[in-house]
Amino acid sequence: MQGVVKAYDPVTGDGVVMCDTDLADYDLAHDALEGSLFRMVRQGQRVVFDLDDAGRATHLRLGSEIDMGTPGSHDH
Repeated sequence: MQGVVKAYDPVTGDGVVMCDTDLADYDLAHDALEGSLFRMVRQGQRVVFDLDDAGRATHLRLGSEIDMGTPGSHDH
């Protein structure tokens, strides 16, 4: 799934990602950044993610700028 980070607290690791397709909000799983390039994420950052069994966003990773159609990206 693809989405945008709506909120993230680097101290607690709590955060919310909004999915592009259904505009639903998903809380970040406690291990959402484990094994990823991210140590933290920022509000407005575009990410690709999976959902865990509890319906939380996990396995956050970068997607291709072209695949995600990031606004303002002029590197084609």
